[in-house]
Amino acid sequence: MKHINYKNRIYKVAMLASVLLTGCSDFLDNPLENQTPSVSIDYTDLNRMYQPVSGVYSSVSKGGFASWVHTFLKTSQSVDIDPRTGYSEVNELVHNYKSGAAIKGFWALDDLWSRYYGSVLACNSALVELDKFGANIGDGDQANKQLLARYQAEVRFFRALLHYYIARSFGNVPVLGVESVDPAYLGTVGKTPVADVRQHVISEMDFCIANLEDARPNQATHQGGVTKYTALLLKAKAAMDLAGNDNGSPHWNTVLEATDQIINSNRFSLFEDYYQLWKKPGKMCDEAILELQYSDFGNPTGDVVTSGGQVWDNLFLFQAPQNTYGAPINGDGWLIPSDEAARFLSGRKDNVRMKTAIQHCGIEGRPGTFSVTPDGDTISGNTAGKKYFNGKAYFPKSQMTPGRVDWYGANNNVRVFRYAEVLLMNAEAKIRKGQNGDAPLNLVRKRVGLAPLVNATIPQLMDERRAEFICEWWGERFNDLVRTDQAATVLSGFVKGESEFFPIPQAQEDRNINLRN
Repeated sequence: MKHINYKNRIYKVAMLASVLLTGCSDFLDNPLENQTPSVSIDYTDLNRMYQPVSGVYSSVSKGGFASWVHTFLKTSQSVDIDPRTGYSEVNELVHNYKSGAAIKGFWALDDLWSRYYGSVLACNSALVELDKFGANIGDGDQANKQLLARYQAEVRFFRALLHYYIARSFGNVPVLGVESVDPAYLGTVGKTPVADVRQHVISEMDFCIANLEDARPNQATHQGGVTKYTALLLKAKAAMDLAGNDNGSPHWNTVLEATDQIINSNRFSLFEDYYQLWKKPGKMCDEAILELQYSDFGNPTGDVVTSGGQVWDNLFLFQAPQNTYGAPINGDGWLIPSDEAARFLSGRKDNVRMKTAIQHCGIEGRPGTFSVTPDGDTISGNTAGKKYFNGKAYFPKSQMTPGRVDWYGANNNVRVFRYAEVLLMNAEAKIRKGQNGDAPLNLVRKRVGLAPLVNATIPQLMDERRAEFICEWWGERFNDLVRTDQAATVLSGFVKGESEFFPIPQAQEDRNINLRN
């Protein structure tokens, strides 16, 4: 298998940062499924109205959420992951929780900022395009008016989702509306307090909930698209971050109401096999609430593309083990489960999650030894002494397209939101409000063969969240420690009031003085 130098595969930082200066052109600059772009756009052809939305899905999938560089930043802040990237800046950032000048110049932070905001600008450009289609909808054409509102809601969902994660990463950040399509605006915009960003997300979700499809994503008109329930979960997540560790916060009412709606819809269920959830059988199952879709079209070679048509920035390959047995399970071995993660799961006798998340590289990582995965793939020990690789990024050879060796993990999707999170958030909201949260909590435990809890407490709930989301890519463990005011106690080197967020990249402050301080 051909190894990939990830740093050389990314866009140059200067080019990425320029996204914020040049804005985004019309949706046809990123044609669906690599179609040739048209010279002009006929906005009276309402059959083409979905294309700007398709471009947004593509921009989000390619622009950050499946990017190796962003996932290692978010994930490795937890003691459950050892990044092993070789970057000294990462060691400073995620092991010592620094926020000084050396980190502000780290190219990966600027990459995250630029590409996430680049996708925000793509959303705003799509909204401008949709308005042009909307101008050609007749007053009595209620069907197309409803369709337009739904498409606008899909785009506004992703714009809010991007702001949500940008604020989680950087704290106080700009909120960019459609006025940002004017490049001159970008050099003048100031920061919005992180709490206001989260409140903005909640407000945006109210529009989305009212206008998105009332369907499970795998039943949506465009299969896998965001629906009312995706928006309800994002609303609940933003409210939970606002509530923090305050049991009396009114935001817990929002969390409970939103998650109750999802549960009471009776549309979702936990995928029975937690181990297979992360593999081909679990793609777009009834647990999926937001999943980024990729396909190799069953071809042994050629591009792996997103649902919107762009080639992916691989999430799986850089987490594959450094396996001397070779293709197709062979990569750079980054984002490895830590000894602490293994101790935590084994101490709970959490065998199913242990088998799923923590795969072995040989015997204790020793060169010349080998281990065999539950699917029968042989994995060697390595000279770097890495004992484990991330099992949630493991895609068995038996499930891959025959002959496909150039992109490890091809034809698998990236799980972002799932029903298990809804159940655990619902349980937490109930416990914090003085109610009993055992029923939703124990559904999650039952799936992995754990005994039910009785009168579960917040510490037990937090342990369950850690175990359920362990080794995933969205920083939930770190965020949980921050929002519950446990980070300084649990994370060595964490300084309350300083370590909660990444520093805004120096390159961005140099471009816009309003981002300083």
